[in-house]
Amino acid sequence: MRAFFGGPRATPGYLRDLLAKRIRAVPTGGSITWVTYYFRDRRLAEDLLAAHRRGVRVTVIIENKPRTPYANDPVKKMLGGARGLGAGFRSLSISGPAPGLRLGWEPHLHEKLYCFSHPRPVALVGSYNPSGDQPEKFPEIIREIGDQERGYNHLVEISEPRLVAHLVFHARNLQQIKMSGSRIFSLYNNLKLQGENAEIFFLPSLLPHPVLRFLHSLKAESLRLKLAVSHLKGPTMARKLAKLAGKGFRIEIIADSTLRRVPAAAEKVIKASGIFFRRLGAENRLPMHDKFILVEGRKKQWVIFGSFNWTSRSWWLNQEICVISADAGLYKAFTQRWEELAAAAQGLNSGP
Repeated sequence: MRAFFGGPRATPGYLRDLLAKRIRAVPTGGSITWVTYYFRDRRLAEDLLAAHRRGVRVTVIIENKPRTPYANDPVKKMLGGARGLGAGFRSLSISGPAPGLRLGWEPHLHEKLYCFSHPRPVALVGSYNPSGDQPEKFPEIIREIGDQERGYNHLVEISEPRLVAHLVFHARNLQQIKMSGSRIFSLYNNLKLQGENAEIFFLPSLLPHPVLRFLHSLKAESLRLKLAVSHLKGPTMARKLAKLAGKGFRIEIIADSTLRRVPAAAEKVIKASGIFFRRLGAENRLPMHDKFILVEGRKKQWVIFGSFNWTSRSWWLNQEICVISADAGLYKAFTQRWEELAAAAQGLNSGP
């Protein structure tokens, strides 16, 4: 596995440029398969259309109504129009457990998954969706969701053939299935994709959340957890972390600076449980959108990443992806990322 990180220290648009490069590398007869929440980058959409025109099988599934409902509309018109991808494009609306009943926080297609067949089959999974656009026609959207092209984001390249094949199949399954009723009974959402150094899970499922299942299976007294958290909402989520701290986990959190994503009430519960908590992003108004956990044991380490947030909607309603990996190189890369975040947060909180 290989990690790629965007942020203030990277070139603006680093991750979108990575995706653009991968699109252009796929020849006639190859395939590109994407699942993403926000997709506003019209230049990337044109790259995908160019690939389609040269004979690449292009499949793109995006959320129909993200938090800013009209955000994806320009790309939807490009990919879903008369000169678009045809059956290869789907703008997906996911219904809740009770179709027709509005709960105030409906489920979303929140995965970020980008698969490419050439020059070798790979899948990129992480926190980044192409939510910027140049030229920017709707600056109010960026003010709302933050500048993700310069904010803290990551993608992880998975190249194990069996896992890549399963992820492509999963994405094409999303393209075809009818998204009505609860997906907790979906076969794929209750499978664990087992690789050599990684396990991949999809949400929601009938089983408890894979992250808590995994952490509670470990001996807490020898473990240290470092969490990069973009969203942490509600006392239920905060109490889950507090419970881990009470069990003996030594926990540090670096969270996004905005109270919308991480309310003060959640921060209060976290700090009261003895968890070391810091915020990041206010100094340059860039979103801290990384979502990962470093699990440090005496003899073994893991990194957990994916699209999921510490929110009720993410855990029980959204379509999400989660990866738990013991890959030593990947753990080292995310440890270096953590140190970068911690240094930036320390500088922010140290004062003059």
